[in-house]
Amino acid sequence: MALLIEDYALVGDGRSAALIGRDGSVDWLCWPRFDASACFAALLGTREDHGHWRIAPAEQATTTRCYRENTLVLETTHETAEGAVRVIDYMPVEDGTHLVRLVEGVRGRVAMRMDLVVRFDYGSAIPWVSRSENDDLRAIAGPNKLVLRTRAPLKGVGQSTVSDFTVEAGKSVSFVLSYGLSHEEDPAPIEPRKMLASTTAWWRSWCQRCHGGTPWDAVLTRSLLTLKALIYRPTGGIVAAPTTSLPEEIGGVRNWDYRFCWLRDSTFTLLALMDAGYIDEARAWRDWLTRAVAGSPEQAHILYGIAGERLLPEIELDWLPGYEGSRPVRIGNAASQQFQLDVYGELFDALFQAHQRGMLADESGVRVGRALLDHLERVWSEPDEGIWEVRGGRKHFVHSKVMAWVAFDRAIRFYDAQISQVHPADEPTAGDAKAVERWRGVRDRIHREVCEKGFDKELNSFVQYYGSKDLDASLLLIAHMGFLPQDDPRVVGTVEAIGRDLMHEGFILRYDTSGKSTDGSSTDGLPAGEGAFLPCSFWYADNLIGLGRRDEARALIERLLALCNDVGLLAEEYDPVRKRQVGNFPQAFSHVALVNTLLNFSRTIGPAKERGGDPDPSGHPGEAPAMHPQAAQSAAS
Repeated sequence: MALLIEDYALVGDGRSAALIGRDGSVDWLCWPRFDASACFAALLGTREDHGHWRIAPAEQATTTRCYRENTLVLETTHETAEGAVRVIDYMPVEDGTHLVRLVEGVRGRVAMRMDLVVRFDYGSAIPWVSRSENDDLRAIAGPNKLVLRTRAPLKGVGQSTVSDFTVEAGKSVSFVLSYGLSHEEDPAPIEPRKMLASTTAWWRSWCQRCHGGTPWDAVLTRSLLTLKALIYRPTGGIVAAPTTSLPEEIGGVRNWDYRFCWLRDSTFTLLALMDAGYIDEARAWRDWLTRAVAGSPEQAHILYGIAGERLLPEIELDWLPGYEGSRPVRIGNAASQQFQLDVYGELFDALFQAHQRGMLADESGVRVGRALLDHLERVWSEPDEGIWEVRGGRKHFVHSKVMAWVAFDRAIRFYDAQISQVHPADEPTAGDAKAVERWRGVRDRIHREVCEKGFDKELNSFVQYYGSKDLDASLLLIAHMGFLPQDDPRVVGTVEAIGRDLMHEGFILRYDTSGKSTDGSSTDGLPAGEGAFLPCSFWYADNLIGLGRRDEARALIERLLALCNDVGLLAEEYDPVRKRQVGNFPQAFSHVALVNTLLNFSRTIGPAKERGGDPDPSGHPGEAPAMHPQAAQSAAS
């Protein structure tokens, strides 16, 4: 069976990623892309039936592991009674599609065992295994092919391949597993040591661009490395996680495919990258956004494939028992067909923030934006499924309305800021002036409606949706969006209410999933139960920072950082009762929230203040603060 979620580490090459357990087993790998079918799917099933690749001592061992400093090269050390070995795992970032595993002798002699069980198509397809003319091991099923190259002895045992070998101090044995298409020539061989050196140098060079300056720079850098590993380099799209169907509650049904790109993460991701000094990655993400949403505004989706795909049908894989029995296992995501108003605000805010930092919009991008705003004018007053993609029916979610306000607000700020001084081609026309006045009216109307219908005076808090008494952690973003100032009594009351009613064992829940809502309906249409959603806890810390409660904020930050596993990775959620990570892993949004919170705590103007500007209660925006000097310098260069 699979290990605890936090017992896994990640290696990747910017196209795909593998999860490697503390015991040396690769239990999840989709090739050749993040969203391709898995050839190792033991994470959601069993190793014997659904595929894995384990290299570990044949006898009992004590294991420690770490990443090489400022890299995604994983080193696992096994200590036995006879000696010690080090297994180095990495995926070359610029040469083909390979997973390399080097076994080095550190002390004495250690008997090792390798077990390779290839199962294509998420564990359902047993390949035909043969030897090539070069004596390489070749596994083929349908269009997929894996080639294993090693000098270690190999033998077939049942429907698996094993190797028993011994490594002495100062000696090493390499294994290189490469992916290719079955109708093409075998992937070209690589030199493992040479590739290790170049891969290590590549990651360390990338890390040198990091702008930290926080008390937790090592954690910050590790989160940025993780985020970089989840960027699909050919397009700039960022997957929410490299996994599917890791449960939000052990044994539950909240198991979703996260190997796609969500628009809801757009601005936070952009700010995290830009403020940490990664302008190229931020620009690639901005460009992916504009390509993904291009087309008919009525057909805008909340999530897309890593190349901008829109057809992501959700199906269940009934042959997989699920992680610790958590079924169903799903691929694809039906939420792609949902209607969510918040994505319009995310998109316009991301494009606005990028523009403020020197990433000028092109003419086609401006036209797409105008078309989307025209559509939003017609639909903002409708109910939607909301940021959490509920399956219990549409409602007038307060966060969704706030984000509709954000869309119009950022469009207005785009023109009010006299962009023509920076880029003459963007100079407003008479038609633009009329549109801006119309947008101003819509923006102010949304603001009044949210304050009237979305705020409950008895609770002294904004609520999840109009007419309800329920709270929602997404309300923690109201000040960060610039909808109201951080010290507005309604914002302060909302923060206090969420800290009182959604805090569970020191962490923030998204909302109450325990049953019926105050209007008698099921909010999300799913059985109750999930862990604490980690980004929400970081948002709560951001509010504490904004309210000047820095000691409380720091205590919460330290509590959250302590949840990172031994190699610095976070899942989507944390189960404070079982005291373990849950949900897809590692989760980009958790690491983005971590980065932004550390920067918020450490800088006078962090991402939260950058995003919101200085609004006033009437709904009219103030001036956005100037970009951080380091980000400005990077943008200029």
